[in-house]
Amino acid sequence: MIGPGVEDVKISLQRFGWPDYLVFLVMLLSCVMIGIYFGFIKKKPKKTSEQAADYLVGGRTMAVFPVTMSLIASFISGISLLGTPTEIYVYGVQYMFIVFGVLLMGVVMTFVFLPVFHDLQLTSTYEYLETRFDRKMRLFGSIMFTFGTMAWLPIVIYVPALAFNQVTGINVHQITPVVCIVCIFYTCVGGLKAVVWTDVVQTIMMFGAIFLVMIKGTLDVGGVDVVWDRAVKGDRIEGPDLNFDLKSRHTIWSLLFGGFAFWLKSNAVSQNMIQRYLSLPTLASARKALWMFITGVLILLAMCCYCGLLIYATYYECDPLTTKLAKAKDQLLPLLVMDILGNFPGLPGLFVAGVFSAALSSLSTGLNSMSAVMLEDFFKTFSKVPLTDRQTAYIMRGVVAIFGAICVVLVIVVEKLGSVLQLSMSLGAVTNGPLLGIFTMGVMFPWVHGTGALIGGSTGLGIMAWICAKAQAAIATGELKFVTKPVNTLGCSYTFIASEPLNMLAINTTAAFIPETSTESDFEIYHISYLWYTLLGATITIIVSLIASFIIGANDPRKIHPTLLAPFMRTLLWPNRKNFKRDDPIGIENDGPVESCLNLKNIDTATKVG
Repeated sequence: MIGPGVEDVKISLQRFGWPDYLVFLVMLLSCVMIGIYFGFIKKKPKKTSEQAADYLVGGRTMAVFPVTMSLIASFISGISLLGTPTEIYVYGVQYMFIVFGVLLMGVVMTFVFLPVFHDLQLTSTYEYLETRFDRKMRLFGSIMFTFGTMAWLPIVIYVPALAFNQVTGINVHQITPVVCIVCIFYTCVGGLKAVVWTDVVQTIMMFGAIFLVMIKGTLDVGGVDVVWDRAVKGDRIEGPDLNFDLKSRHTIWSLLFGGFAFWLKSNAVSQNMIQRYLSLPTLASARKALWMFITGVLILLAMCCYCGLLIYATYYECDPLTTKLAKAKDQLLPLLVMDILGNFPGLPGLFVAGVFSAALSSLSTGLNSMSAVMLEDFFKTFSKVPLTDRQTAYIMRGVVAIFGAICVVLVIVVEKLGSVLQLSMSLGAVTNGPLLGIFTMGVMFPWVHGTGALIGGSTGLGIMAWICAKAQAAIATGELKFVTKPVNTLGCSYTFIASEPLNMLAINTTAAFIPETSTESDFEIYHISYLWYTLLGATITIIVSLIASFIIGANDPRKIHPTLLAPFMRTLLWPNRKNFKRDDPIGIENDGPVESCLNLKNIDTATKVG
C-alpha cells in the first residue's frame, strides 16, 4: 500500500504505539531475566578452571538444540535480516545460489576442521595456532580477530537502530546505549549459557517476525502467484549465471567457491562460532548442531529472499528508493512492515524486536568471544603467575563491559562519518582471507612452520588491505558500479522529491528509474567481486607460506602431533594408526616415538619444527 502524500508518509513511519513498545520491552526484559538466572540463581562450579569453562564454553555440557539456535542467531545479524531482502529487491535472486557454497562448507567443516578443534578441547580458537605453530602466530590471529570484531560490532547495532528510528522517530543514540547496556549485563553476569539461551528466545522472535511479514504481505498483494508473477516480469527471477567473469558481482562460480570460503571462515575458524561447537560434549553432537545450523540458516535466508520479492511485488509500480519513501536501502523491509502491519497494535513491535534480537545475539556472541580471546590469548599468555579466581572473574566480565562500551562510542563514529560505515563493512574481508589461510595450513599442510605462516599471513593481510581499500575508493568515485534490476515510478499515486548530493530535483510521477550500469574499464585486481576476497586472501597466504617454509626449511610432517592435523592427513601420514588422542606420542612411523605430548598447551619445539 503506497501512502497518498509526503506528510502522510512521515506519519506512517512513526506510528509505533504503546503495544509495540511493550513487545520490544518484553524482549529486553526476557534477556535480562535469563542473565540473572544463570548469573545469580543457577549453581556454579567452585574451581577457577571450572568457572572459566562454565562462563566461556558452558562447561562443555550444553545441549544440541539451544546451541543450534544460538549458532543461527549469532550468524544472522540485523544486517542480514534487513540486507538480504534489499539484495533480492535491488539485484534479483542470483545471490541465493550461495546455498551450494554453504553445503560445501558444511562438508569440509564436518570432516576437516571440526574434528581437530573438538579433539583438542580448546577455549580460544587461537590456542591452536600456538600449539601448531608458535606464540607469535597465536597473537597474530588474536589481534586480527579483535580488529575485525570491533570493526563489525558497531555496524551490527547501528543498522537495526536505523530501522527503529524509522518506525519510532527515536534518535539512534538514545536506543543504542539502552540495548547495549542490556546486552552487556546479561553477557557479563550469565556467560555463554545466558548468551545461548537468550539466543534461543531471539531466534524464535526472528523467525516469527519474518514469517509474520511473509503471511500478511502475501495476503495483501493477492497471493504467492501474484508475488511470483510480478517478480518474473520484473526480472528478479533468474537462473544461475554460468559466466566465469571475476568482475561480475554474482555468478554461480563466485557464489560456490567464494561463498564457500567466506562461510568456511565465518564458521570453521571463527571464535564466535567455534566457541559454541566446543560447548557440546561430543564430536557427534557438534556435527549434528552444524547441520541443524545449516538447515536453519538456509530456511531463514529463503524467508528473507521471499521478503525481498514481496517488497518488489508491493512497490513494483512505485519504487520507494527513487521516491525517497525509504531514505536508505536497508529501510525497505521496515517500510513494508509499517505499511502492512501498522494498523495491528504490537505486530510492528514484534518485527522490530526480531531485528534487534538478531543484533543482540551477534553483539553478545562477539563480546563473549572477545572475553575468551582476551583471557586465554593475552592475560594468561603474558601472566607470569596463575590468575586467581577473582582476577579471572574480573577479566572475563571486564572485557565484556569495556568492549561493549567501545561499541556504543563507535556507533557515534559510524553515524557521523558515512564513509567509515562503507569502509568498515569491507574490513572483514581484510582479515578473513589470511585467517582462513593460516588455519587451513595448520590442519592440511604440515610442512608449514611458524615463520613461514607469519610471512604468508602478513603478506595476505597487506595485499587484501590494499585491494579492499582500492575497491572502496573505486566505488566511492564511481569507477565501479553494479547493474541493478529495473524499477519504475509509473504507478505512484503521490508526488515526491528525490534528493541528490548537491541539489533537490522534482521528479515527475511518470519518470522511470534508470538502473545503474557497470562501467567499462581495464581489468584491475580490485575490480573482482567481493565474494572472491576471502578465497583470494587465503590462497595468497597459503602459497606464500609454503614457499617461505620450503626456502627456510620445511617441517617434517610426521613430527607434528596427529591431533593437530585433519583426519585425512592423519591417515596419509600414519596409515597404520587409528584413534589418535591428545596424549599420544609424536613419532615417525615405524621409528618409535620421538616426543611425548601429554599437554598440547605446553607442546615444545619438537612439535613445531622450523
